[in-house]
Amino acid sequence: MDVATDVRNRLLNGWQLSKLYTFEVAARHESFALAADELSLTPGAISHRINQLEDELGIQLFVRSHRKVELTREGKRVFWAVKASLDALNQEVLDIKNQELSGTLTVYCRPSIAQCWLVPALGDFTRRYPAISLTMLTGNDDVNLQRSGIDLALYFDDTPSSHLNHHFLMDEAILPVCSPQYARTYELLRHPDNLRHCTLLHDRQAWSHDSGTDEWSSWAQHAGIALPQSAGIGFDRSDLAVIAAINHVGVAMGRQRLVQKRLDSGELVAPFGELTLKCHQYYYISTLPGRQWPKIDAFISWLQGLANPTKSSAASG
Repeated sequence: MDVATDVRNRLLNGWQLSKLYTFEVAARHESFALAADELSLTPGAISHRINQLEDELGIQLFVRSHRKVELTREGKRVFWAVKASLDALNQEVLDIKNQELSGTLTVYCRPSIAQCWLVPALGDFTRRYPAISLTMLTGNDDVNLQRSGIDLALYFDDTPSSHLNHHFLMDEAILPVCSPQYARTYELLRHPDNLRHCTLLHDRQAWSHDSGTDEWSSWAQHAGIALPQSAGIGFDRSDLAVIAAINHVGVAMGRQRLVQKRLDSGELVAPFGELTLKCHQYYYISTLPGRQWPKIDAFISWLQGLANPTKSSAASG
């Protein structure tokens, strides 16, 4: 292995970490003189440390001119990596000092759960824990929590990852829902056989990227009902199928937990309400092993109380 390759592949050591802090200050100011003021050093000492760091890393971090220094493209990448690491470390120290019931908490969630169930209730959490700053991210992918900086994730599935810790949140049942107008037009009340004339709406990614019409097929088999040959309209989110149903597009296969408020308000009706099917899948919370931090535990407890308000009230009483 030649010297250049050896420099490129060498890992950081303790001496370089101390120089990286000098680099972060110089990069933030884009000035060796201002960095020297902040660190109580001379500009020459700052320049010497940066030169050493560049030699050891094998990366040019700054372009020097007579009056100023500017970050190179590689220097900008290193700066943002160092800055993100320092920010994360400072936040951890702050969390520890404040018993970890403050600071940021990043939550990842399936879009439909977020839109229909979680987001409308977040005001209660922020009132209880005003020092915790929530960041909500949504998507249909199973993300790498550590790499994405996510503290906990909410999923709907029956096969949790074996590499994470999991907390049961709530079960689910599915049932057809539509607008009252659509139910009248197609004479659906107590006549499930009339579904053969309807447009069926469904979540194609209910619990995987290829769920297709599985929800409708499972429900129809359970109810002993023949479905129309047409594939209907598929979405990548359950709530989009529900919004289409509200707007008289067809009959959506609704998740009871996510559509209950719309049923209570009369926006939707369940024309065959007694014909529900309990899902094999369920909602659960995933966290990284070893992260039983107070702010994470507080959010999990709050979620479980939200999912089971009767049990939560009994426990608090």
